[in-house]
Amino acid sequence: MHTSLLAGKKGIIFGALDEKSIAWKVAERAVEEGAHIVLTNAPVALRMGGINELAEKCKAQVIGADATELADLEHLLTESQNILGGKIDFILHSIGMSLNVRKKKEYTDLNYEWMQKTFDISAISFHKLMQTAMKLDAMAEWGSIVALSYIAAQRTFPDYSEMAESKALLESFARSFGYHWAKKAKVRVNTISQSPTMTTAGSGVKGFTDFYGYADKMSPLGNADALACADYCLTLFSDYTRMVTMQNLFHDGGFSSMGMAPELID
Repeated sequence: MHTSLLAGKKGIIFGALDEKSIAWKVAERAVEEGAHIVLTNAPVALRMGGINELAEKCKAQVIGADATELADLEHLLTESQNILGGKIDFILHSIGMSLNVRKKKEYTDLNYEWMQKTFDISAISFHKLMQTAMKLDAMAEWGSIVALSYIAAQRTFPDYSEMAESKALLESFARSFGYHWAKKAKVRVNTISQSPTMTTAGSGVKGFTDFYGYADKMSPLGNADALACADYCLTLFSDYTRMVTMQNLFHDGGFSSMGMAPELID
């Protein structure tokens, strides 16, 4: 069902790698609801994924940008305003990568240079994005900035490794920068703590398939899929959530409130 929820709004979507990714679904749904968007990802991800297919479907331009590089972010935000014809109404930050997880390093034997790179890509890039947007005055009043997080920021999930700290830092940036954005231009900043989701990135975590099944049983509503998360993102981009900011919002079928599920005992 299309309701023109985002009619006339202009947005930037980070991180659409392939059809499984949440960012891909967000881009599709945002355009269906009337938004005009620019797609962006790191140059290496642009070569790996099918973002040009998504761009054609969404009638969107693609701008390559390394979110850890301030010059790239400045170019992205400036060119996006030129392409879209004005300030940005919403941004989705859907970026996360851990070299230690990829290399299957144990949490008690991490490579610290890789850890710093993980933090830069997965969390500090969020601060860099918001700081650059503020310096360029790129966000429209009452705009919305959303980043995707995970409950490992609050709970211990051993195989999630240093990404847990990355998500905790990401959520902290949303609260801290959210204050400054609200004061400057009434821009909202929130994170969504999403269910484990069958994406290309998520499935790379050790033991993901087993944990996906566990979370699905623990959650009274089951795991929220990528499309459901996209719809939730759209509500935060919309004018219906103008007074929601500096929040970490759980979108996980009730998992975050559960202590025990009989289904896991039977």
